[in-house]
Amino acid sequence: MNGESLDPDVADYLDDHRAAAMITTRPDGSSHAVRCGIALVDGRLWSSGTRHRRRTAHLRRDPRCTLFVFGASADDQYSYLTLDTTVTVLDGDDAAEQNWQLFSIMQAAMDPPAGMLFWNGAPLGHDEFLQAMVQEQRLIYQFDVERSYGLFGNALR
Repeated sequence: MNGESLDPDVADYLDDHRAAAMITTRPDGSSHAVRCGIALVDGRLWSSGTRHRRRTAHLRRDPRCTLFVFGASADDQYSYLTLDTTVTVLDGDDAAEQNWQLFSIMQAAMDPPAGMLFWNGAPLGHDEFLQAMVQEQRLIYQFDVERSYGLFGNALR
């Protein structure tokens, strides 16, 4: 099940909930959990990472990953969505531009200046942002959803 065929309730929840725990598997089989931001980009679920992060190494060895998406507000504090996924690491020549696409969606509510995105607290133009992504060796994690369940959209699934 890819992002284009996500259950509409799942896609709606993901549009409003961008904070998640990303759980990968260490070589010894134990879980490795970190907080991350996520967003749907052209129907695909993405997150940003770097080449040298531990989770990237875990995913290159074993692409299975669970995302636990948090409720977003006081009136939504008990909702959650769990996604069992397979990850593709997108680290080609277009990774910097893909990060621009992702962060444009993630920062839309922050209202950055026209043609700019915030990075490390400062607004950067397109070219400066791309340069920062290349310097940080940023890449994209693309999640192919295998199964979804949780308490969201007024239902336990």
